[in-house]
Amino acid sequence: MRGNRLVVAAIALPVILVSLIGFGGYVTFTKAHIDPVSHADAIIVLGGEHDGREAYGISLAEQGVADTVVLSDPYGKSDRVMKKYCGADTDTYSVLCVRPEPSTTRGEAIFTEELAREHGWKHVVVVSWRYHLPRARYIFGQCFDGDVSMVAVPRKYNFSLVFWEYTYLYQIAGFAKAGIQGDCQNL
Repeated sequence: MRGNRLVVAAIALPVILVSLIGFGGYVTFTKAHIDPVSHADAIIVLGGEHDGREAYGISLAEQGVADTVVLSDPYGKSDRVMKKYCGADTDTYSVLCVRPEPSTTRGEAIFTEELAREHGWKHVVVVSWRYHLPRARYIFGQCFDGDVSMVAVPRKYNFSLVFWEYTYLYQIAGFAKAGIQGDCQNL
């Protein structure tokens, strides 16, 4: 009798845990809040896969959202996409490429705060994956003193259920890490 309960618990608990992470992750990350795009001092495009985010950040500048686009560039000098966009200034906007230190969202928030102090920025638009926006918002809240509008790269995510589960766990772990690290002003 006791052995049967242990078997049921051994099966049920992981199923319940995976289900809770899946449902909570879907609500929190897959359906994350996207801020309306409004005029800002700069557009900050976070690093990640080259999924159109650089072009989207540039298109926002072309629409007059800001006259500065900052592309996070953790990729290295041989990256073709970054070569295309870095320094692609026009008469209406400039493009800065910055290597984050550390090469994380926290590093990107830190360089945003440094650039904001240097240039007097009070409001930035941050571009990333939709499922990354809650964590990025939290980290920017720890490191950037100005206003932040979080905007998702306009794309679809054709992930398997297993990959979504991994993504949710990764984002949850990132939240925990950011909570442990605390505010950037404590550096």
